[in-house]
Amino acid sequence: MKPIEIKNGIYWVGAVDWSVKSFHGHTYTTQRGTTYNSYLIVDEKIALIDTVYSPFTEELIEKIRSIVPPEKIDYVIANHVERDHSGAMPALMKLCPKAKVYGTAKCKEGLYRNYYENWDFQIVKTGDSLKLGKKTLTFLEAPMIHWPDSMFTYCPEEKLLMPNDAFGQHYATSERYDDEVDQAELMDEAAKYYGNILWPLSSLILRKIEEVVNMKIPIDMIAPSHGIIWRKDPAKIINAYVSWAKNETKKKVVVIYETMWGSTEKMARKMVEGITSAGVDVKLVDMNQSDRTEVIKEMLTAKGYLIGSSTHDNDMLPSLAGFLEFLNGLKPKSRIAAAFGSYGWAGGAVANIEEMIKKAGIALAMPSISFKYLPDGDEMKKCYEFGKEFSAKL
Repeated sequence: MKPIEIKNGIYWVGAVDWSVKSFHGHTYTTQRGTTYNSYLIVDEKIALIDTVYSPFTEELIEKIRSIVPPEKIDYVIANHVERDHSGAMPALMKLCPKAKVYGTAKCKEGLYRNYYENWDFQIVKTGDSLKLGKKTLTFLEAPMIHWPDSMFTYCPEEKLLMPNDAFGQHYATSERYDDEVDQAELMDEAAKYYGNILWPLSSLILRKIEEVVNMKIPIDMIAPSHGIIWRKDPAKIINAYVSWAKNETKKKVVVIYETMWGSTEKMARKMVEGITSAGVDVKLVDMNQSDRTEVIKEMLTAKGYLIGSSTHDNDMLPSLAGFLEFLNGLKPKSRIAAAFGSYGWAGGAVANIEEMIKKAGIALAMPSISFKYLPDGDEMKKCYEFGKEFSAKL
């Protein structure tokens, strides 16, 4: 793709990665691919905001070269150390060795520990600015959104916010703007991104959004480092982040289970019937057949979780166990849950599920339910009532 002028003298010079199907060490599936967004500002001085993942270095340099010689870049703004944004820096800096790198103190430390280069580095803090000519860049530290080094860059003359990983999505598309893509797909990917990467940082995100609002800076475009650029309705993603960060939920239950010979699955399906009879939205998930990234997205807006497993070696089955360990790291707030399952000669899974639920900071809404071997007719009725009763607690 060619460079795209997103504002007067400001160009998207990033790369679209259509092929990538996993991220963050395979903890996150990216079925719709991703983009690595980089922005070139041409003024009296020339600045590049972030780079791209190293396999796309030549694409970045080619796009820059079609606008200005890379050697003329005066400043490289590093909003974030992570390699999907900084990977092209070593090659780029060889082309513009006199360029000064701007970032936070943690960014300086992180870039050195990743590349061991002694670039001319200017540490910046919230409120610091850089005059390029007609345009100015103002910096806002955003630690732990989602790394300690993270910061936002804002151009007041263009009302343009470049917040790196905040407000992004893993979404490969030939289009560059929010109004050019399918809105359901866009918000689906935005929710998935938030739920799997930013959910445990919700309190920090809410405070940072409040800080930006209190600064009264006008924003008519948000250009993140993954996915599309928000130009038609940047408030849409800001409002979504506020809702997610406040842990606002819907009357919805996600029923997650793993089964050995089908007994736990039968219980789960009967619970879904009970939930549906109560008029509550429900999503049924076989953890052994499901994409963890998608499951977390469903859980992001759900108030309640029912989690079940068959017992194996006095514990839950492994796919569910691994998922609950991941969920524990996300620390959902203001949710309720309950456990269920089946067993043969000895139990154990349900008690351990309850412990994992409590460890994740989720409230147990009611006592668990478990049955030996295949549940009979009366026990299946109890599963139905279990789902119905849980729905009432939402």
